[in-house]
Amino acid sequence: MPTATAVFNGKTIAKADNWETVEGNVYFPPSSLDKSVFSVTDTHTGCHWKGTASYYSIKVDDKEVKDAAWFYPEPKEKAMNIKDYVAFYKNKVEISMA
Repeated sequence: MPTATAVFNGKTIAKADNWETVEGNVYFPPSSLDKSVFSVTDTHTGCHWKGTASYYSIKVDDKEVKDAAWFYPEPKEKAMNIKDYVAFYKNKVEISMA
């Protein structure tokens, strides 16, 4: 199986052999994250079938991007497979499969 990798500002911030893909987004398991570069923000958005998303900002060296990643801490039943998994905005974080 390929490995999914998320890179920001030249640093690998998530890497996983197992992940979930939902609506074209790769959701990384929480254990695959370099938690030292993530900070929870106050931003929340709603999805009719996944539930309420929470967001992370990411900071690597002197570069920071607000709300670059999101996760569902309490997803609705149909989205339980992505509980606490993290997805990234593709225009803010580079996602690759190899």
